[in-house]
Amino acid sequence: MEDHALGRSGLRIPPLGLGSWLTFGDPHAEPPEKVVDAALEAGIWFFDTADVYDLGAAESALGAALRHVERRHVVVATKAFFPMSEHPNDRGLSRKHLFESLEGSLERLGMDYVDLYQCHRFDPRTPLEETVRAMGDLVRRGLTLYWGTSTWTAEQLREACRLCDAMDVPRPISEQARFNLLCREVEAEVVPTARELGIGFLWWSPLAQGVLTGKYLGGVTGATRAASGRSAGTFLERALADPEVARRVERFVAVARRHGFPPAALALSWTLDRVPGSTALVGASRVAQLQEDLEALSVPWDDELRREVEEAVAGPPLDL
Repeated sequence: MEDHALGRSGLRIPPLGLGSWLTFGDPHAEPPEKVVDAALEAGIWFFDTADVYDLGAAESALGAALRHVERRHVVVATKAFFPMSEHPNDRGLSRKHLFESLEGSLERLGMDYVDLYQCHRFDPRTPLEETVRAMGDLVRRGLTLYWGTSTWTAEQLREACRLCDAMDVPRPISEQARFNLLCREVEAEVVPTARELGIGFLWWSPLAQGVLTGKYLGGVTGATRAASGRSAGTFLERALADPEVARRVERFVAVARRHGFPPAALALSWTLDRVPGSTALVGASRVAQLQEDLEALSVPWDDELRREVEEAVAGPPLDL
């Protein structure tokens, strides 16, 4: 599997990474160790998690699954921002929370450092100078090698980089954003701004929480996330209630099948083709899903296929 630099850094990662949101801890999922081993065997050695995923249980599961792997041969990323308890300081991007959250993450992962520590959202309640300085200090102490952001605006990324330069702090090397065929809001400003700033991309929800696989076209049935009752935010609820989403997905699935690709593989591959040098995070809960996702790397994109896919999902922006 080919690798690429993450942003304007020397850190190399593969085009697909294994995420752990809603999958590690899913009652319908195979053991994380089995999925992680399959990922490693396939050449996926980038793993993304967060403290808030199952309130730390996802980090613990990932750490246990990687215990037998030589640490320097994997890239591990985690995140902080969302509340970990009812205490007012156990959330956000304050210096206190970032230091304490990373300490907890490292303990759960069973590691001395993470490769990438990400601000899971922007924190309007904490001065950005404080967050930037805290990240710089964590890097200097070797607790994280790089830092990044997730779901930040173009303006927030630009200001963070300005402060980094003024405060002699390393710039963030990555932005983890939602990006898929149904949700393309980052294309207008975030993508070109990040490119200018030397920030690379990690895509979360590249399959729109499974909607783009077509598995919900016949309704919510079987061992699916929507049928599990586990909260995954409002996106899935809105998407499944919108008939326009179903129409676009149906057309997209038809294109994928006509070309002989699983819809999941084609949807994943589209994100990588649309923004070269990016990495899509897959949330495979079973080895069979992961194997299907891997076909994304063999899609032979040309102008005709791009046109067919764009026509399939064309329409006004969706409220998702």
